[in-house]
Amino acid sequence: MSEQKTQTPLPQGLLDLLPQTEVCSKALAIARDVLPEPIFNHSVRVFLYSKFIAEKESSEWLDESRLPLLFVATVCHDLGASDLYNGKQRFEVEGADAAKAHLLAHGTPEGDSHDVWIAIAIHTSPGIAERITSLSRLVRYGVKSDFSPTYRDGLGLGLKDYAAQVEELLPRLDVEKSLGDAVVKQAAKIAGPIDSLTYPDSQKHPRGSWPGILLRAHLENPEWDGVSPAF
Repeated sequence: MSEQKTQTPLPQGLLDLLPQTEVCSKALAIARDVLPEPIFNHSVRVFLYSKFIAEKESSEWLDESRLPLLFVATVCHDLGASDLYNGKQRFEVEGADAAKAHLLAHGTPEGDSHDVWIAIAIHTSPGIAERITSLSRLVRYGVKSDFSPTYRDGLGLGLKDYAAQVEELLPRLDVEKSLGDAVVKQAAKIAGPIDSLTYPDSQKHPRGSWPGILLRAHLENPEWDGVSPAF
């Protein structure tokens, strides 16, 4: 695994909100070990928002056999942005592969594991993630709810007050910059001189993908040090 980080125990008030099965506890440990704190906090917030939405909808994903899948899909959805899981594919696919491998190693059936793979692999694909499966929809809603208060409020489910409580447990810590920088850092590791017009297409940052769009924004303004305008 990655180089060990000095970690303080997670607050019990947070742990009480999370599933305590082995597959979930180990997924949480992996995410905490390999992800920067801002991205880790975001990943757990996405679970809490997705679960909140599932509760409002009386979703099947609250069932004892299904909730661990929702947990792994959310908590592991950005594993591909870490150094450990930085492979040849775009970060969404690398994270999906890692989450599926984790589930299979803990005896999760192939079909259920692949549902989690789908939800993670397409979580940056608006208009698609919401309609592929009910799980990918919940994950997408959770991700968007964390990054867009306007979107969150537009769901009309009363997430605003809950979000304030969640962010007290899991501070944001400039996650937009942390995640955007991590994705660009991976995408920029390509051979040869590049610029915003001629940078090569690749499996790591397809031009129309979110990583590709973030990379182009960086190449167009490499001195920019804030949150990417393409985020």
